[in-house]
Amino acid sequence: MSKKKILLNAFNMNCIGHINHGLWTHPRDNSARYKTIEYWTELAQLLERGLFDGLFIADIVGVYDVYQQSVDVPLRESIQLPVNDPLLLVSAMAAVTKNLGFGLTANLTYETPYLFARRLSTLDHLSRGRVGWNIVTGYLDSAAKAMGLEAQAEHDRRYDQADEYLEVLYKLLEGSWENDAVVNDPVRRVYAEPGKVHKVRHKGEFYQVEGYHLCEPSPQRTPVLFQAGSSERGLLFAGRHAECVFISGQNKAATRAQVDKVRASAEAAGRDGQAIKVFMGINVIVGETEAAAWAKHAEYLGYASAEAGVAHFSASTGIDFSEYELDEPIQYVKSNAIQSATRNLQNNDWTRRKLLEQHALGGRYITVVGSPSQVADELESWIAETGLDGFNLTRIVTPESYEDFIDLVIPELQRRGSYKTAYEQGTLREKLFGEGAHLPPEHAGSTYRQPTA
Repeated sequence: MSKKKILLNAFNMNCIGHINHGLWTHPRDNSARYKTIEYWTELAQLLERGLFDGLFIADIVGVYDVYQQSVDVPLRESIQLPVNDPLLLVSAMAAVTKNLGFGLTANLTYETPYLFARRLSTLDHLSRGRVGWNIVTGYLDSAAKAMGLEAQAEHDRRYDQADEYLEVLYKLLEGSWENDAVVNDPVRRVYAEPGKVHKVRHKGEFYQVEGYHLCEPSPQRTPVLFQAGSSERGLLFAGRHAECVFISGQNKAATRAQVDKVRASAEAAGRDGQAIKVFMGINVIVGETEAAAWAKHAEYLGYASAEAGVAHFSASTGIDFSEYELDEPIQYVKSNAIQSATRNLQNNDWTRRKLLEQHALGGRYITVVGSPSQVADELESWIAETGLDGFNLTRIVTPESYEDFIDLVIPELQRRGSYKTAYEQGTLREKLFGEGAHLPPEHAGSTYRQPTA
């Protein structure tokens, strides 16, 4: 019986400090080159050498100004500030790769669906069908104010808007152009058959759109849909729309429960529970021996900033942890930020000291340290015991973290039959699911397609 193949994304961001803060000061880290094309094309080629399924690029709109009620720490430590647009990276990386997928974060609250649909189709064309969209609704008040709003909408209300946003996108991407609308016939002087291109008319609570999708059908039409949200409302949204879900786990039992909830959300929406691939964020520090790995871990700790990690977490929860003494219990405060982050505080006896300990490496994802066989053991254990499909591998020191994993861990996983030895053919969706390039029939988006003759 063949083993379940582990799916793998590199987790990154178009900035200097992403998840593990402070490591930009490490002498072997080159994240300050993020402003150059070469930084991204070299990374894409490296990841394709490692047969990564995708490069998952996070993004935020706004700044982390909750901690100390200022941006001083984010600016000093470059906590996702400055941050550049993730979508503009794809063309260059797609040009130097053939198989690597690109999971792109874009906040729908501040993107008009009509123009965003064109950007997605354009990138899907240029990458030959290797684009995914990580759907986010935002959680920062600083973003809302920067975009001219007094405050962001209430958490569940943002998902109501997101549902309608996806409806508009499906109408544009799936329903505006029929599959055979483009004939490209110079003799007849017909590029597209007018009768096979349809105007979208949408009048809803949040959006009013009347017009034709500006792009002919791309290889996937709708990009692979990623989502991260473990609240009750977020799971309802995921069950209807998501094809891949990104979670943050701290132990295997809790992660198993999260995965089960994601699968149940799909089933509640009339889909197969396995129709959603679930990824967990993870740090890996590997050496040729266990001792070498732990020595590297100790070296990294010397450059990490626990305070910067806690400042990032302040923005995730909406709680200013700088106001608390080291051992003063942190009070749970209901906020409009990331629900899973605040829920974790509600269920534990947290202090600022404990948070600093948790963020010793600059971030709060679990960290696996060891030799190639030890890391492979642990990754296989997470997959087997939790039902996960794969991981979003963070960078600690870049590109060293990815190089180490590719050179040491990937061959061990391949030897065990837990990781692919070659890419499958086709689009990102075909590679991930082994089926067609378009949304499957049971997905809500497929219902917006024009019937075929």
